[in-house]
This record gives sequence, C-alpha cells and structure tokens, in this order.
Amino acid sequence: MTLLDVKNLSISYQTRGGPLQAVEDISFALDKGKTLGFVGESGCGKSTIGLALMGLLPPNTTVTSGSVRFNGSDLLSLSEEKLRQVRWQKIAMIFQAAMNALNPVHRVSDQVAEAILAHTPGISKTDALAQVRELFDLVEIPIKRMNDYPHQYSGGMKQRAVIAMALACRPDLIIADEPTTALDVIVQAQILDEIKSIQKELNLGILFISHDISVVADVCDHIGVMYAGQLVEYGHRREVFESPGHPYTQELVGSHQALLGAQCQPQSAPSAAPNLLSPPPGCRYCDRCKEGGDTCRTEAPQWIELSDNHRIFCCHRDPEE
Repeated sequence: MTLLDVKNLSISYQTRGGPLQAVEDISFALDKGKTLGFVGESGCGKSTIGLALMGLLPPNTTVTSGSVRFNGSDLLSLSEEKLRQVRWQKIAMIFQAAMNALNPVHRVSDQVAEAILAHTPGISKTDALAQVRELFDLVEIPIKRMNDYPHQYSGGMKQRAVIAMALACRPDLIIADEPTTALDVIVQAQILDEIKSIQKELNLGILFISHDISVVADVCDHIGVMYAGQLVEYGHRREVFESPGHPYTQELVGSHQALLGAQCQPQSAPSAAPNLLSPPPGCRYCDRCKEGGDTCRTEAPQWIELSDNHRIFCCHRDPEE
C-alpha cells in the first residue's frame, strides 16, 4: 500500500542573489512499513524535502511545482489548520541535530507529554504521562529516568527521547533527518537497531535522510541518491549499492571503507558542487565526473532504466553497460 507519493516536486529559496532551486523535479514513493533513504552531500536538498512534507519550510521558500499525496490527500493543498492536524498525528519528524532539540529547563517526560497533550483533545496530564511511560519502555529508556532533565541524559538517551517524542501520537510516517549524527558507532548501531525494531512493531513508513551511505545501506529498503537538488539514482538498496549506475553514486560507494573483503584506498570526488543560483545547462555533475564528455555540459540528463526497480539520471550511460 502506497503511503506517500511525491511527483515532480520543485522547491525554490528566495535569496539576495536571486531564486535558488534547492529541489528540482523530484519524484518518489514510499509504501507503508518500508524505509526510503535519501543520501547525498550537504546542501543537496535532502532536508528541504523533509521540511516540505511537514509543511515547515521557511518563509523565503516556495514549492514551485509538484504534488505530495499522503494516504490519498494532497498535503500541498491543505490549509494550515488541516496540515497542523496531520503534523505529528500522521507525520512526525526526528529533526537534524536532535540531541540539541530538548529544552534544557524542562523535564524530558514533560516535553514528550507536551506533544500528546497538544494533539489529543481532552486527555489528562496523568494519562499523557502514562503514554510517555509506554514510549520510554518502547525506546528502552529506564522509567526511573523519566523525570530527569536533558543534561542528565547521555547522547544516546537524548536521541531515544527524541524518537519517543516523534512516536508520541503513533504517526504513520516518520521523517528521520540525520538521526544518528554526532553519536559514536556503538550508540549509532543501537539507535538504528531500535528504529528498525520499532518500525516492525508499529508498521511505520520511514523517510530516512543521511549523508552517511553506510547507515542508509543498513536501514533502508529503497535508496534515492541526490546531487545538487536533483535525484540522480533511485532503486532497491541491493541494486544501488551492489551495482551503482550513476558516476556520483559510484564515488559515494567508493568513499566508504569496507570492513570485510578486499581493502582499497577510499576515493574522493574532485571540484565542488555547482552554484544553484546559476546551475549548468547540462549535467550538474559534469565538472566532477570522470566519465562525462563535452555533450554532458550542454545536454540535459534523462532517466535511464537499468532494471524494473533501478534507474539513473544521466546523459551518456548505456543501460547495457
């Protein structure tokens, strides 16, 4: 069952230098109970997509085209009041830098209960706190730590508390924006296992945003690789990571040092991403691509189907390669 269906979404920021096309013509779908991961370097538009789905784009931002259908309803056409009813009750978000999202002068339990009280009319504070206890048990925070303040929590516990807050109203979709940033690898693995366990128990759809390709490979069913505001590769996790088709995806996979198998020197991409105030007329990756030619600078890329579940946005790749 399709939970989220996004078609031809474009988002522009108004800046002093003019309009900046942060997201251009993005299309993807997410089924209930599945995880879709967006991976790419900073500034490629991943977080902007998440904020657009939540209706939390900053005032200088405009959705210039596209549709966002969630459970059959177009989120972009909803009034602010109706969108507020969807937000957190149906779609919740684990924000980037979530460990700093907790208010230092309020107890953690009160902050999680606040979301329940705000979105459940008529519920008492006692009943809300009872739900908080269930949530803490779900994310494996000891109940005796409910009334602690954020500074009394470790980084991993803060992250679990923010996950509990996102689950407070039992939403159908969670947008997880860099949920393991700044955590050491041991705690990161624990948090990722926790997310997968909760997803299985509650049948959640998850949109997972990360710059870490190894994290995305671990938790996601399908992968969208983004570069300079565009989706450049999209497909099933196994196909994308075992047979990356776009040169940028190949660079991302090559930059990750595997623990098993043959060891090789991690690769790095030359140059820098293009200025999105005046992007190149052709492929946006052409200045960094080791395989591109002169035509890539002038010809717009096209979607190339590599299989039924795998496609790339490129100028010159042959599907038979």
